[in-house]
Amino acid sequence: MADSKRSQGRLSSFRESVKKITQRLSDGDVDAVQKKDEHSREVEKLQIQIETMQDELRQLYQSRSQLDQAHKQNEKLTATLQEAKAQIQALRAEVEKLTAPPNTYAIFSSMNDDSTANIYVSGRKMKVSLHPSIKPQELRKGQEVILNEAFNVIESRGFDGQGEVVRLKDLLEGNRALVTLHFDEEKVTELAEPLASQRLSVGDHLLYDARSGYVVEKLPKSEAEELVLEEVPDVDYEHIGGLAKEIEQVRDAVELPFLYPDLFAEHKLSPPKGVLLYGPPGCGKTLIAKAVANSIAKKLGHLAGKEMRSFFLHVKGPELLNKYVGESERQVREVFKKAKERAAEGHPVIVFFDEMDALFRTRGTGISSDIESTIVPQFLSEIDGVERLRNVIVIGASNRQDLIDPAVLRAGRLDVKIKISRPDMNAAREIFSKYLATELPYADEEVTRHAGDRRAMVDRFIQSTVEGMYATSEENKFLEVTYANGEKEILYFKDFASGALIEGIVSRAKKYAIKRAIANEGKGLRSEDLMRAVRDEFKEHEDLPNTTNPDDWAKIAGKKG
Repeated sequence: MADSKRSQGRLSSFRESVKKITQRLSDGDVDAVQKKDEHSREVEKLQIQIETMQDELRQLYQSRSQLDQAHKQNEKLTATLQEAKAQIQALRAEVEKLTAPPNTYAIFSSMNDDSTANIYVSGRKMKVSLHPSIKPQELRKGQEVILNEAFNVIESRGFDGQGEVVRLKDLLEGNRALVTLHFDEEKVTELAEPLASQRLSVGDHLLYDARSGYVVEKLPKSEAEELVLEEVPDVDYEHIGGLAKEIEQVRDAVELPFLYPDLFAEHKLSPPKGVLLYGPPGCGKTLIAKAVANSIAKKLGHLAGKEMRSFFLHVKGPELLNKYVGESERQVREVFKKAKERAAEGHPVIVFFDEMDALFRTRGTGISSDIESTIVPQFLSEIDGVERLRNVIVIGASNRQDLIDPAVLRAGRLDVKIKISRPDMNAAREIFSKYLATELPYADEEVTRHAGDRRAMVDRFIQSTVEGMYATSEENKFLEVTYANGEKEILYFKDFASGALIEGIVSRAKKYAIKRAIANEGKGLRSEDLMRAVRDEFKEHEDLPNTTNPDDWAKIAGKKG
């Protein structure tokens, strides 16, 4: 660049010289002619110099272009070298990772006064140092940490989610717990820091880390606990219609021993261990059991002057059955163990086995399985153990009490047996009154017909509906059955009435009223809605009877046996 500027300067100076010579010639200098040849020669020399400098200038421009190209190429080479350097560094880091020694996981236990830490490594307790970046106050008991090859802590992690499932038996001082392992083996463990702040109850399932001896997590309910309903349902005796006599029997058998234990002890009368509610389906067996638990809690609270809580363990019988040997028996033990734990806390506990005949059939009657030969003895041993508890009673419900093993039904086990019969006309009227409240929307013409007396109108609705249901008319004939002994019997619609059936009739009538209101054909319930619902309900049941074995079917229906 500098050489180019110098060449241009020399060329400009030469041009100025030529210009001056030309001016001298034009002024008529006398010596011009003489010196003409000299000037001509000088001009030729200068022209040669001009050509030479122009060639040099072209070469300079060419050199400059080559220099620019070389500079760009140098930049590309520099970028390539930097990229290669980065790749080499990445490969070196990868090689270092692959050749680095493995790190060991451990469980943090506590800090020492000299800023060292106590950890558990594969069951061994060790005292190690911490990396300067690890803050001791951030480490929590039971937490995982990572060690280097010198067994010093270099990184903190979370809590391990794997281990054994154990059951809490008791809480001890110093954030310790007594737990039960497999085969009822007991072990004293420590509570991890997050678990120490949680509310734990006896019987809870915990996650146990055998490497460190810590329990680190509270687990969800077990299978058996999922099959039971702990909370007492909000069902009162007032919600049940047509079963006043049966309710009185249940209250005498279940409530009195809970409410007046001192009187029973004074008279040396042992309370019953269990109650069997049997009868046709849909007649209120489960509803009565729920109402008993609710009533006991309320009355105990009234006597004690404070709110009391009772537990209703609703066992869904068929769901306890399991194809694996011993599983059903284990779950029966789980249910009674849970009941004993709740009773030990001073709470009244009702264990309700629904569909009892599915679980505890007569031994030896199994066709494809002999599970009843082991599950029945398991239940008998558990219910015999209930005598040591004051606050547990077993209630069973069944449609086929004849299939239940006799050892279950004998005195001293299920002492009280109460039949829940199908509702008669009076009971049916009472059940209808539970579902047909006066505040429901009724058709204006119906209210007007009864002079605005809604109570009288509802009573008339119920009376006409019940009379239509229980009439032994030709249209109410349901079927004729012939039993094994040759006996024949005609069954009517009334022979299959139940609380569930009545609820279905009322629901069906309400649906008719709603559809009529949607179609703008009038709003509110009418008496013909109920009668239509009775007829439609009857038609739906016509094809249901199992005529291949009328004896068994009649027993389920509650008509025979």
